[in-house]
Amino acid sequence: MIQAFRRSERVLSILLVLVGAIAVWEVCVWIFQPRIFILPPPSIILVNFLEAPGYFIENTGYTLLVTVTGFVVAVLAGVLCAIGIVYSKFLDRTLYTLLVALNSVPKVALAPLFVLWMGTGSEPKIAIAIAIAIFPIVIDAVLGLRSVDPDMINLAKASRASNTDILMKIRFPNALPSIFAGMKVAISFALIGAIVGEFVAGEAGLGHVILQSQGMFNTPRVFVALVILGIVGTILFYLVDLMERLLLPWHVSQRGEKKAAPQPGA
Repeated sequence: MIQAFRRSERVLSILLVLVGAIAVWEVCVWIFQPRIFILPPPSIILVNFLEAPGYFIENTGYTLLVTVTGFVVAVLAGVLCAIGIVYSKFLDRTLYTLLVALNSVPKVALAPLFVLWMGTGSEPKIAIAIAIAIFPIVIDAVLGLRSVDPDMINLAKASRASNTDILMKIRFPNALPSIFAGMKVAISFALIGAIVGEFVAGEAGLGHVILQSQGMFNTPRVFVALVILGIVGTILFYLVDLMERLLLPWHVSQRGEKKAAPQPGA
C-alpha cells in the first residue's frame, strides 16, 4: 500500500509539473502576444492536434516503433560489448576505442551514409538510434561489471565457481543499477536518433511532420509534434525508471526511508 501510494504521488507530481508548465506557457503568450507563427499558445496547438488526431497518432506510432526497436537492440548489443570489454584485453583496447571514436562523430553526419547503405525505410533510422543509444549503455555496463569487490571475486574463484557463474551471479547483478542508469540516458538518445533519421530521409514519423510543417510555415503543427515528442520521451524515461524500481527493489536507491526505531529508555 505504501509503495502504491508513493508511485501514485510520483505520477501526480509529474502531471502537476507538466500542467503547470503548460499553464505558464499559455499565460506568457497571452501577456506578451507574440505572433502565432513565432510562438503559438498551447490552446492553438491543441486545436491543431484535434483537427487531425489520426495523422499525429500514426506518425507517433512510427517514431515510437523505431525508437523502441533501436533502444532494445542498443541495450542487448551494449551489454554484450561491455561483457567482452571486461573479459578481453584485446576488446578493451580496440572495441572500446572504436566506440569512443564513433560517439565523437556527429550522428547527423553519419545519417546520410546510413541512408545510402540501407535505403529510405525504417532500417537507417533504427541504425542511427542504435549508434546514439549504445554508448551510454556500454560505458555504464562496463563500470558496473568492473565495480565488484575483488574479495568477492576471489572467494568465488576459491569456491571453484566458473567464469559464467561469476558473471551471472556476481558481476551482472552488481552491474544492473549502472545498466539501468545507462538505459535511462539511452532511451532519450534513441528517440533523438529516430528523429535525426526522419529528418534526413523520412516519409513518416514526427520528424517528417516537423520538416513538412516547417516547409509550409505551419508553426502550430510543428509545436504539436514537439509537444508529442516531449510527452513520449517523458513516458519512455519513466517506464524505464518503473522497470528499475520493479526489478531492483533491493538496491539502496530504491529503498524507502525507514523511521528510526525508538531507543530503549529514551
